[in-house]
Amino acid sequence: MHRLRLALLLALLLAAAPVRAEIVVRDDSGAVVRLAEPARRIVSLAPHATENLYAAGAGDRLVGAVEYSDYPAAARALPRIGGYSRLDLEAIVALRPDLVVAWQSGNAPGAVARLKALGLTVYQTQPDRLEDIPAGIERLGRLAGTEAVARPAAAAFRQRMAALRARHAGRPAVPVFYQLWHQPLSTAGGGQIISEVIGLCGGANVFAHLADKAPAVSLEAVLAADPEAIVASGMGRDSPIGLDDWRRYARLRAVARDNLFYVPSDLMQRPTPRLLDGAELLCRHLETARARR
Repeated sequence: MHRLRLALLLALLLAAAPVRAEIVVRDDSGAVVRLAEPARRIVSLAPHATENLYAAGAGDRLVGAVEYSDYPAAARALPRIGGYSRLDLEAIVALRPDLVVAWQSGNAPGAVARLKALGLTVYQTQPDRLEDIPAGIERLGRLAGTEAVARPAAAAFRQRMAALRARHAGRPAVPVFYQLWHQPLSTAGGGQIISEVIGLCGGANVFAHLADKAPAVSLEAVLAADPEAIVASGMGRDSPIGLDDWRRYARLRAVARDNLFYVPSDLMQRPTPRLLDGAELLCRHLETARARR
């Protein structure tokens, strides 16, 4: 009888104990990612992923990150596991992560496959559209158990984005050439999130018809497009190389009207909440271009 009562008591205690549901999300590659419990040790394989993990409230779960993970300031102190294109797999494994956040188009597919083969849980991020940023932050919050931070952060991004869109809706279009790099000359194609940011400001990407995210273009193609504004970014916050070289083409509308503009690369080329800081700066530049007509 004593044993029966003990067994019944144990059964009641087990029934009353909270059952933690498995965490299941689908990443940007379409793969299903499963965690038995929120991640406590996270490794980031891209600077934008590092920044978005902090935005999601999971910064204190990060135990390693790639080079150039420099925002927020706390990220600079994280142990380095190589660069996004040259990962140190041994260093990653040694950190014993329960979640690895990878960059689908930026990390070498073979390296990501190797991490999966070693039994690590990998979540791949590929924010190609503005809405992918807050949606990704929400998913990272679920994986880390920090939804109380991630949800308001995502909502704030959407609210700010909507306000920018409403402010510039209906403004006269400004044809824009965005210079990703000067040699070889490359730009943002229609599938690039930068192209969407240009549209958010009432601009028109003159190479939006190109499907590649970062297509090479010829000088002749830019001259033929005759953009009203040329926007370029440097490495980090350095002034962009080659922007002033356009001044030799005096017949270009962008040159004739002095519409050669600079936006720091980490505000335009990282799909994080700070992309809206870059968008606001770009919008101001395009308003300047309209005023010079």
